[in-house]
Amino acid sequence: MIRSRRRWAITLVAAILGVLVVAQLRSQAANPGLSNLSAQELTLVIANVNTRNESLRAEVADLERTVASLTDAHDRGESALDELRSDLAALEAWAGLTPVVGPGVSIRVTGEIGGEGVEDLLNELRNAGAEAVAVEAVRVVAGTVVYGLPGGLSVENTALPDGFEIRAIGSSQILTGTLTRAGGVIAQLGATYEGLTISVTPLDVVSIPATERNLVPGHGTPSL
Repeated sequence: MIRSRRRWAITLVAAILGVLVVAQLRSQAANPGLSNLSAQELTLVIANVNTRNESLRAEVADLERTVASLTDAHDRGESALDELRSDLAALEAWAGLTPVVGPGVSIRVTGEIGGEGVEDLLNELRNAGAEAVAVEAVRVVAGTVVYGLPGGLSVENTALPDGFEIRAIGSSQILTGTLTRAGGVIAQLGATYEGLTISVTPLDVVSIPATERNLVPGHGTPSL
């Protein structure tokens, strides 16, 4: 019984293999491929393949050049954008729109002084190269004025105490030397206002806040 089943299984496998072989032979007969082509026809096929390969190589080269050009343009665009951002940050810092930190000086003013005297101090700081100045918590920008009589000073509608601080960012050596030189602004103010004391302290780190003023021109517009 077992032998009979084995014979049937072998016969079935042989039959299936036979069908597959016949199908393969018929497929090859229907598609002779390159084996039946003449030497001239084979030469033409090879020439066509070579031409197509050259065309594909040219397309690849064009695509590679395009990618390289786009990458270069992107890199140049990013570099230009970084430069614009850096320039904008510098302009905002100069205009007083952003807080700034750096070396500079702290100036303590004690005693009675008028608004004109404080303005003389601020102008001397600017002339000495101060990059940013603040009176107490008020950033000094275009249009900022310290005004009032001795004992009643104010800046940006904020009253100043009897003893107040002016901070400036810049070369601490140059700022200190300019303010304290013989016959300089501090000496002149001391001779004008009796009992006035002004001290200058060089600092490695000075923090200047951003302005709260609206710096958009009310009448002028940019001319490009």
